[in-house]
Amino acid sequence: MPDALQFPIIDLSFPDRFSIANLIRQGCVDHGFFYLENHGVDEELISKVFEQSSNFFSLPIEEKMKLVRKNHRGYTALYAEKLDTTLTTEGDSKESFYIGPLADDLNQWPLEEDLPSWRSTMETYHQKLLSAVTKLLSLIALSLKLEEDFFEKVGALIEPLAFIRLLHYPGDLNSSSEEIFGASAHSDYGMVTLLVTDGVPGLQICREKSKQPQVWEDVPSMSGAFIVNIGDMMERWTNGLFRSTLHRVLQPRQDRYSVTIHPFLFTCSVISCVICSWGRKIEMLHSLQILAKTVLWNVWKAVALSLVHQDSHP
Repeated sequence: MPDALQFPIIDLSFPDRFSIANLIRQGCVDHGFFYLENHGVDEELISKVFEQSSNFFSLPIEEKMKLVRKNHRGYTALYAEKLDTTLTTEGDSKESFYIGPLADDLNQWPLEEDLPSWRSTMETYHQKLLSAVTKLLSLIALSLKLEEDFFEKVGALIEPLAFIRLLHYPGDLNSSSEEIFGASAHSDYGMVTLLVTDGVPGLQICREKSKQPQVWEDVPSMSGAFIVNIGDMMERWTNGLFRSTLHRVLQPRQDRYSVTIHPFLFTCSVISCVICSWGRKIEMLHSLQILAKTVLWNVWKAVALSLVHQDSHP
């Protein structure tokens, strides 16, 4: 039995930012995961988000399907997604609801008379999370020996494509002979992911994804803290120094709720999908693709140069 996982605990309010940045570096190099506390998102608001999430997922399926996902926003039904496409199972045993940037008017919302204060709760949560992530990114820059405002200077915070995902893993599903996961094995494709859960266990990580047989370890939740993990984009920017770790969620024995935010998805594929769904002119698509490529190149170049400089000055 392996020892229980111990991730660094990052206190966003701690005054010694360089010490905290070093802890972030340790967590990103060793596991690709760490905890984030004193993040500025009130416990009361988080409780309201979970309550409203439960209210939505408790609706009849025909009501939820009225908000079925389009433009990357809205409801995704049970088994509709399969994160590990090598599996032969029908899909992951979760349902979800996507909420994108608030400024573009593409989000879908339940009617106020059906779920009072649902929209306002999620909008407030979205705004609070973005504020926390912006502060976190300055510490990640420091952890890479870059200037604190690096990501802002290179344009990585321009109109961030931040998506919140409400997740429900039903615990009363009929068992079958085949192994079904709440979320099958995957790594995240953005910069970072912030996760909060209701405390029901299920999240696991595999630190050595290319090693066989794979070893999976349970990730304990921490009251009042977000679980933060590094995505594929950040792993590539740092040439593999920070790891984007394979993770999954087991099918729970009781209902499990969690909420994630995937911020700052500056990839041409995502921008292309969003722009096409808006029906904007191809010239705007082309200009945004150039912007995305420029931002990505600027980030990669600066991070790479910083790492080379560190290697030459031990």
